[in-house]
Amino acid sequence: MRMAKAAAASSSLVWFLSVAALIHTRTVLSSTASSRCYSAIYSFGDSIADTGNLYYDTEDISPSTYLVLNPPYGDTFFHFPTGRFSDGRLIIDFLAEQIGVPLLKPYLGIKKGKIKDWNSLEGVNFAVGGATALDMSFFAEKGLYDVLVPTNYSLGVQFDWFMDLLPSICNSSSGCKQVFGSSLFLVGEIGGNDFNYLFYLGRPIEEATTYVPLVINKISWAINKLIDLGAQTLVVPGNFALGCSFVYLRNHSSTDVEDYDEAGCLKSYNNFADYYNNQLLAELNRLRELRPGVNIIYADYYHASLQLYQSPTQFGFTKSILYSCCPLENANNHNPPAKHCGEPGLISCNDPSQFITWDGVHLTEAAYKWVAKGLLKGSFTNPKIGISCDSDI
Repeated sequence: MRMAKAAAASSSLVWFLSVAALIHTRTVLSSTASSRCYSAIYSFGDSIADTGNLYYDTEDISPSTYLVLNPPYGDTFFHFPTGRFSDGRLIIDFLAEQIGVPLLKPYLGIKKGKIKDWNSLEGVNFAVGGATALDMSFFAEKGLYDVLVPTNYSLGVQFDWFMDLLPSICNSSSGCKQVFGSSLFLVGEIGGNDFNYLFYLGRPIEEATTYVPLVINKISWAINKLIDLGAQTLVVPGNFALGCSFVYLRNHSSTDVEDYDEAGCLKSYNNFADYYNNQLLAELNRLRELRPGVNIIYADYYHASLQLYQSPTQFGFTKSILYSCCPLENANNHNPPAKHCGEPGLISCNDPSQFITWDGVHLTEAAYKWVAKGLLKGSFTNPKIGISCDSDI
């Protein structure tokens, strides 16, 4: 069984590599380096920002994660799977397009020599699907590693990757400060999986709350490390509105109508996400005082996504939060679907742009585009990202 899985993964990877170069030609490159808002983007995080790192990790990939290597993932924009957990582009892709840098190359593709056209001064993506903020040793000590966490690519591991690649980006302290001073660092979204995995196991919110300071401390550690290396502008996203997530509505449904808000979201999980975000913002405010002159930006993924759930038709979505595109299912159906997105023979929607939810966990390209627009053009960053790009999304 494992050999078959490995063979399938290898086959998919070979096919992917044969068309991966097409991504570069689809990238918005109209801006010259001198007119860019930032010269590069360096990204850390999980599946919300993974642009292909998991694609290149076929050695010990779990069956459920492997499905992202199959159609219909990627169908909307790239027209083939790229390792992104959506039908098309992610928030990080829209940020790159707006700034005028190529779509971020995944670190593992660079490390394994599969990506040849990488320019070290245009940025790198270290985000990996399934990643956690906390190290695996934390979950192992609690006896949760084998049953809980599918990947070993924590924020600490991703930072180690960044340090390994550092000599390829800059070769002196002053040179690094110059390069990173004109770069945008995206630190997250990371930490969501530390809580998601617990909730998937049915652990109470009270237990997850005790992890909040630990997760935030790890994110703060990474921010300080990056600033020490010369980072001047860092975007740190909070968590999404968990109580509106399709998978939470399906797995944690309640017969008590008082458990839901007017949008049909679960109050308790939204309250938890809101609590976490407030604690994260408090830590960012503390860092701002300690690091004068550094621009630490909070990205409010919570409210940027909540607006979609509360008023879907206003943003062009005809399907409510109770519906998933891939596979096409309703959260009120409490029986788990026979198939999952990426499995052969599943029934998925014809038009993902009508859905907020793509695969039950992640959002569609259309939804991510609205979130990105809210960050770049709206009121969902504190302070403003402060870019002056002329292009629109």
